[in-house]
Amino acid sequence: MLWADPDNDVETWVENDRGVSFSFGRAALEQCLARFGLDLIARAHQVVEDGYDFFPGRQLVTIFSAPCYCGDFDNAAAVMEVSDDLMCSFKVLRRT
Repeated sequence: MLWADPDNDVETWVENDRGVSFSFGRAALEQCLARFGLDLIARAHQVVEDGYDFFPGRQLVTIFSAPCYCGDFDNAAAVMEVSDDLMCSFKVLRRT
């Protein structure tokens, strides 16, 4: 799941449009969380506009730390901070 892409229009798994991995849906995510006893998966490797983006249900978050990726995107970057009581917060970095 860390190198595959979440997709709201997919239930389980399909080959993704980039042809190098897969896309997964909510059912695949929920199966993975249950199997490994997890509440949240944090992943990277996908440009997201605001530096971070939650998949519906807030059980998966994509964090991308490269602002204006390759000079081709106008995306922000983000860093996720997890407190001792497991609360997640984000620092968003925009290129000025």
